[in-house]
Amino acid sequence: MNTPQPPDAVYPDLLLAALRRDPARTALIAADGTEITAGELAATVHRTAAVLADRGIGRGATVALLSGNAPAVLAARYAVNHLGARVVLLYDGLAPAALATLVDSVDAALLLVEPELAATGRALLGHLRGPRPAVLTLGPDRDRGDLPPLGDDLMAAAAALPATPEVPGAARPGDDWCIRHTGGTTGIPKGVRMTHGPFARMLTRPVAGAGDPPRFLAATSLAHLAGIFTDMTLVAGGTAVLRRGFEAGDVLAAIARHRITHLWVLPPLLHRLLDHPDLPATDLSSLTRVSYGGCPATPSRIRQAAELLGPVLYGEYGSSEALSITEAVPADLDVAGPGGRLTVGRARPGVEIAVRDADGRTLGAGETGEIHVRSAGVMTGYWKDPERSAEVLVGDGWLRTGDIGFLDEDGRLYLADRAKDVIIVVGGHVHPLEIEDLLHTHPDVAQCAVYGVRTDDGEEVHAAVVPAPGRTVDPEKLRALVVHHKGALYAPVAFRVWDALPLTPVGKPDKVRLRAAEGPAAAVAEAP
Repeated sequence: MNTPQPPDAVYPDLLLAALRRDPARTALIAADGTEITAGELAATVHRTAAVLADRGIGRGATVALLSGNAPAVLAARYAVNHLGARVVLLYDGLAPAALATLVDSVDAALLLVEPELAATGRALLGHLRGPRPAVLTLGPDRDRGDLPPLGDDLMAAAAALPATPEVPGAARPGDDWCIRHTGGTTGIPKGVRMTHGPFARMLTRPVAGAGDPPRFLAATSLAHLAGIFTDMTLVAGGTAVLRRGFEAGDVLAAIARHRITHLWVLPPLLHRLLDHPDLPATDLSSLTRVSYGGCPATPSRIRQAAELLGPVLYGEYGSSEALSITEAVPADLDVAGPGGRLTVGRARPGVEIAVRDADGRTLGAGETGEIHVRSAGVMTGYWKDPERSAEVLVGDGWLRTGDIGFLDEDGRLYLADRAKDVIIVVGGHVHPLEIEDLLHTHPDVAQCAVYGVRTDDGEEVHAAVVPAPGRTVDPEKLRALVVHHKGALYAPVAFRVWDALPLTPVGKPDKVRLRAAEGPAAAVAEAP
């Protein structure tokens, strides 16, 4: 059951109120099977907030969180936001240097690190260019050898308080609760400022088919949409089951064991479930909603999922800059757009969508152009970047999404392409120019172009390379270079060697031709 939201709500107030209503219910189930009641979680949030407040964290401060899917990271995030401070959620899988860039860009006062990621945290600190933030750990930092601890154990300090204090909330609806980074091409990724008011409204929105109460399985990063669905589950009086990562067999077993009602997946992860040998014998009868999105979905595979799982598939389209934009319901799978394309659904309540041409003219049904969105969920701007904010925030509250698509006569939205050159892979967004700039620093590379290639399982990062005169390309060396500086998320899975890159009439690398030339993925393939 969703809770009516007062007009001036901030999301930690809604969440803590929901936890207090039924303190004996199980709110979280950790990956090791530990069950945490709603009352225990609420007490941990207040205790953690008290410790953080004593250390100077309050309204306007920025706290960076480096953690996997653990209950402690949720308690810490809720405590930080309850105090009116904002969080920056760091993705496990990015290289330490890239993580350090994010921490530097937001002037973080505090870095919270889960002990399992202590090595990454230490490396991150070594790459900082600006002032070093204070550091606390979300548990005991035991496996460090002869190294000094990263910092005091925040959770131990919270547990050691003689009583649970009732820490007053300091957040206001217009305050940032989060800066969510979307990637970038200039060395500092764009930081989307997300405020409390619109986020609180989203958390109280009914989630069709999620269960009453919902039981949500968080098997992808809490730093992304799984974290938001976890918040919605807790506000609705449900239970969130946390997994450390997505392994198809483990996910299937968890759905059956914990009687999961709601699962969020990117399409490539859904494909892994469909192809897993345990699927036919697994009891999935509890599953009433599978939310999918985040990258393009293959129509044939989504329809296959509907045949195997039943009418439980809900497509999600949104962005960090605008939160949730549209939803496709199970019945939308019966509607085929041009070329058999799937719709991403109709506008959410309170969301306006316009498709416009390059001159800003609003187009009619069936006409393709850039998708513009207006809603309360549209960001206030990019963190300390007024120029890029002005590029996408236009007119009277409208956001240019950078996506290309069209609306049909019934208001269904279809995506055709992306104006932004971005590759969406499992785990995040990859911006080709960042990799191209890095590959161009290698002496074996004269020219290169990085692009996404669609497969049955989603998108892959590929690279076309022109060798420097007298040199040859070693794909493993180039891949290692990318992993070292950017992280495994950015590493191309295939390299193709060209004598010269094909160019468009205006002289840019022709990525349409590069994609068309792709055959079966190989470490190195000679261009035709």
